[in-house]
Amino acid sequence: MYIFPAIDLYEGKAVRLVRGDYEKMTVYSDDPPAFAKEFEEAGAEYLHLVDLEGAKNGETPNFETVRNIVKKTSLKAEIGGGVRSMDVVERYLDAGIYRVILGTAALNDPAFLENALSRYGSRIAVGVDVRDGYVATHGWLETSSTHCMDFCEKLVSLGASGVICTDISKDGLLAGTNLALYAELKERFPGLAIVASGGVTTLEDVKALAKMGLFGAILGKALYEKKIDLCAAIAAGKEPA
Repeated sequence: MYIFPAIDLYEGKAVRLVRGDYEKMTVYSDDPPAFAKEFEEAGAEYLHLVDLEGAKNGETPNFETVRNIVKKTSLKAEIGGGVRSMDVVERYLDAGIYRVILGTAALNDPAFLENALSRYGSRIAVGVDVRDGYVATHGWLETSSTHCMDFCEKLVSLGASGVICTDISKDGLLAGTNLALYAELKERFPGLAIVASGGVTTLEDVKALAKMGLFGAILGKALYEKKIDLCAAIAAGKEPA
């Protein structure tokens, strides 16, 4: 299982929110590319990026920061937040992004989702952000009437190869992740490359997720607050299931 250090971008800075609350924001770095370079030097191969402003308004205000991260590292960086058109998908891919994550648009614009998957295949992932079992959208500010399992079933039928699933109730609390959710997802959709996000706090969390055979796990606040060591987490992720 791969470890994805996370950088959430807001006004060109690396920040973290609590449960997606923009009023509860902590700034961790004014230089996200240097931050990303530190992750690479610690042994990371992948990087998870979110444009928090884009998630709310569907634009790409942090595009240049993202491009600089890609230029200054060799990390396989994925980006989500506000990706609602093929033009934005193409801009990110042209900038060297490894894969683009569709969130709100994947649920609300099925034609766009199908087009993106058809054109770019595995370079498209889908963010499944879960609140009380249902898919949340628009930077977690709204909750849909679509259950996460029904949504994943649809994604599989459309040929999606990877999802990033976040339990919003766990995000940013440093209180552990929702192992039951990921176990159910893996059991129901064994062919889907699942990345767990939200509350991954300890090496025990990492080991438990790795044993499920997940593709990856995202580390955010736990990494920033020194609750978990990135090198140790990468090693734990590589332990045989």
